[in-house]
Amino acid sequence: MIKRSVGLLGLGIMGSAMAGNLLRAGFSVIGYDPVAACRAHHRKAGGIVAKTAGDVAGSANIVIASLPSAKALLEVADQIAKAGRTRQIVIETSTLPILVKEAARKRLAGAGITLLDCPLSGTGAQARIKDLIVYASGDRTAFKKTNPVLKGFSRGHYYVGRFGNGSKMKYAANLLVAIHNISTAEAVILARRSGLDPALAVKVLGDGAGSSRMLQVRGPLMVRRSYLPATVTNDIWRKDMQIIGEFVRRLKSPAPLFNATKAIYRAALARGYGKADTAAVCAVLERQARKLKRSMRK
Repeated sequence: MIKRSVGLLGLGIMGSAMAGNLLRAGFSVIGYDPVAACRAHHRKAGGIVAKTAGDVAGSANIVIASLPSAKALLEVADQIAKAGRTRQIVIETSTLPILVKEAARKRLAGAGITLLDCPLSGTGAQARIKDLIVYASGDRTAFKKTNPVLKGFSRGHYYVGRFGNGSKMKYAANLLVAIHNISTAEAVILARRSGLDPALAVKVLGDGAGSSRMLQVRGPLMVRRSYLPATVTNDIWRKDMQIIGEFVRRLKSPAPLFNATKAIYRAALARGYGKADTAAVCAVLERQARKLKRSMRK
């Protein structure tokens, strides 16, 4: 049986997870990442490692981009355009400003290539078990052509309209994640300090009206106080928080709960949790709880 080829640019936490699922789904995955360890992991998993991003672009009709920054996307867009594979479709999955994605879309359109804005909802741990949701936006005909690929690495995908709507949906989703992550930490700490078994609390609360995916996914990390390896690092999350904050301010949309979380995430970074999972906000709040307890004794 001839395997379908898919290109993948960026083999970090999310990219490697998507690659693994696509390989298991029967795709041949041609990937590139500037980090040697990521390339080695991809090769070990059964993927094909390209020498450059341009080589990936020249090898597949559908390419997935999972990139860490606006600069990376624009650089990759230039390399894909130079590869000259017309009628190619690029599935851009990163969380980045819409203006940057629009700039990349225009660069690629000039070379006859279609860029779709398709951010992902889910952590790295969820990505590994194919528990991702794709918010797809852009040319609808191109989107339909990507359905087999999207099914190969996600639990579900939604077409949400014109280019950029995928990012708008992701900003709303991550606003909720920011809040739910902090509320999960508060609930775990409250359960522990009240004498409840925190692991039991996460299980029971996760089946009730107060549940959230963050309680289900990050609650166990907070119970174990285990924040490495990260599924999403605080360093990466800082970038997402900035993008959401700017979007909220531009629209003058009220977001008091989201704004209240910023100080806690900043404290996590200040305490050295940049490379740790965002569940480490629990450690920040536990430190605050200890300080409060000491002050009450005085």
